[in-house]
Amino acid sequence: MSHLSADYDDLLRSNLNRVFNERDPAKRADAIAELFVEAPVMFEPTNVIQGRAEISRVAGELLEQFGPDFTFVPSGPAVGHHGLAHLAWQAGPNGGPVAVTGADVAEIVDGRIARLWVLLNGAA
Repeated sequence: MSHLSADYDDLLRSNLNRVFNERDPAKRADAIAELFVEAPVMFEPTNVIQGRAEISRVAGELLEQFGPDFTFVPSGPAVGHHGLAHLAWQAGPNGGPVAVTGADVAEIVDGRIARLWVLLNGAA
């Protein structure tokens, strides 16, 4: 089981770092092609995003909206088993206050993210 959790940790951390922290659209698209199934779905609190290109677009817009120092950081290791994984994270400016906390919950199919739920915590 720990082997599976380690794989999930690597996958979800890679998603955070190589997709949601990646400002270069080409590098982000390459990462999405590697980490996600061919037709992924991402669920945000107010939106459903379908497809790799749309996930890349949304991630890029998010980074643009919050500025050049905004970064997502894992709050600990991802845990998961039997195709479901969870990674808590926090985000904000580098070295600055935490602006938002949340978690990614992913359905994993054949080692790739098929469906991703972005859960945001309420304000403290």
